[in-house]
Amino acid sequence: MSVQVVAAKMAEVELKDVPTGKELSAESPAGSSAATSPAAEPSAKAGEGLLTPIPAKMPQASAMKRTDPQQNGGEAFVNRDGTVAEAPRMKKQIQFADQKQEFNKRPSKIGRRSLSRSISQSSTDSYSSAASYTDSSDDETSPRDKQQKNSKGNGDFCIKNIKQADFGRREIEIAEQEMPALMALRKRAQGEKPLAGAKVVGCTHITAQTAVLMETLSALGAQCRWAACNIYSTQNEVAAALAEGGFSVFAWKGESEDDFWWCIDRCVNVEGWQPNMILDDGGDLTHWIYKKYPNMFKKIKGIVEESVTGVHRLYQLSKAGKLCVPAMNVNDSVTKQKFDNLYCCRESILDGLKRTTDVMFGGKQVVVCGYGEVGKGCCAALKAMGSIVYVTEIDPICALQACMDGFRLVKLNEVIRQVDIVITCTGNKNVVVRENLDRMKNGCIVCNMGHSNTEIDVASLRTPELTWERVRSQVDHVIWPDGKRIVLLAEGRLLNLSCSTVPTFVLSITATTQALALIELYNAPEGRYKQDVYLLPKKMDEYVASLHLPTFDAHLTELTDEQAKYLGLNKNGPFKPNYYR
Repeated sequence: MSVQVVAAKMAEVELKDVPTGKELSAESPAGSSAATSPAAEPSAKAGEGLLTPIPAKMPQASAMKRTDPQQNGGEAFVNRDGTVAEAPRMKKQIQFADQKQEFNKRPSKIGRRSLSRSISQSSTDSYSSAASYTDSSDDETSPRDKQQKNSKGNGDFCIKNIKQADFGRREIEIAEQEMPALMALRKRAQGEKPLAGAKVVGCTHITAQTAVLMETLSALGAQCRWAACNIYSTQNEVAAALAEGGFSVFAWKGESEDDFWWCIDRCVNVEGWQPNMILDDGGDLTHWIYKKYPNMFKKIKGIVEESVTGVHRLYQLSKAGKLCVPAMNVNDSVTKQKFDNLYCCRESILDGLKRTTDVMFGGKQVVVCGYGEVGKGCCAALKAMGSIVYVTEIDPICALQACMDGFRLVKLNEVIRQVDIVITCTGNKNVVVRENLDRMKNGCIVCNMGHSNTEIDVASLRTPELTWERVRSQVDHVIWPDGKRIVLLAEGRLLNLSCSTVPTFVLSITATTQALALIELYNAPEGRYKQDVYLLPKKMDEYVASLHLPTFDAHLTELTDEQAKYLGLNKNGPFKPNYYR
């Protein structure tokens, strides 16, 4: 039997009992969902939550005229008698098994825009707000205007929604698995309670990783009150889990500037509670207490600061003779510089850009401003993805490193017209100014990987002739009168923690360093640390690193007595001088 005959008989069998166009129309009214038809129900029950194709009912070929599939999105097939029939589009025939129930819950007159918003919100509010594109909820009431209490009746907190606590707890549990050193620290020091009596006021990013740090400090005996150091980086569900656990947390994603300072003040200004330790990221908390509550500041036993910006502020205070508290510079410890700044940014720069813009990196021209550890991480990641990377630098040593690593060293104005992405990581101010922004090409992506929002002159863009268009959460089009637009991420604030997340394991290293610095300053005998800024002892750096080695099943080599004597080292370390970076 020939192939043509077989094909003809198969077509005849397929079309034998198919209803006419009138019958199809009567059975499936326009606008009805295929998932609501009786034929769809058995499939939905059989595989709940799976994509369920519904067998298509096909119009009879003899009743149809020739149609153009390109016009209606359908497909055409040719019968053996030469007529052309249109296959019904499967778009209407495929539904999620549970979609019928979900849509039936919605008001019938809901607009398409608000419907999509509420669908996306139901998925983002329940899980990680840092990973979502939506930072609002159906309830637009400010958290400051709400009266919230946890299950124990405690209301000493201000967050977005306490009902998200269960989701936040799961995220914290996931983070614990990737933070071995903090968990080890809990076990080793929990019995001694080295922070018993410590009243720690903190201002950091409130994420699942920070939650593990806070709960570790609590396990070591400290009382904690916390605010966020960035208005966009708070994970609302994690803040809810901390509040449910009894922590006084004042933070939510999408705070205003006024909210930001209000939250810090609520942490500090509490009747009958005098903080004696500060854990800061960016220096805002330290600055607030120093300016607003000078008597409280004088009673602080120690400050731990982890950012370039915050450390710079501390050195300014020290130089002016106004720092009356010993402070630990965690930012310049090896475990912070080499791991958090370098490896963390090497991974999170791509994550933040992808989540916000879906950009393809291959072949893109990128300029990275600053070749410190953050800049090195960003450049390495972008180069590996096939981008053409330029670097700007003021330091000849870092500049030479960039050249030796294969990057072209330029001034920003030399490449600003041609680059596709501009990334700042200097810790400075006005690195990208209005003149640069005016000269950028259409569609250029502009973002910041430094802690502070001063590197890009965003204020210069808030003028009447420019139009701001919100694309999604933390993504804005800034449009010039001639139609040119740039894509500004996180309004010039820290990209990775505002628009995505960062690797938990790397944050374990930084968080452990912070915890040890707090323990050191709190328990140091009087006179060991004067009113100045100190670097973390190298022995402590090495201890933090050693706590993370078991994760890799790594085995350190031990020096023999002869080798130790030859090198002039203690067998147990430290193995590097204090000036090593």
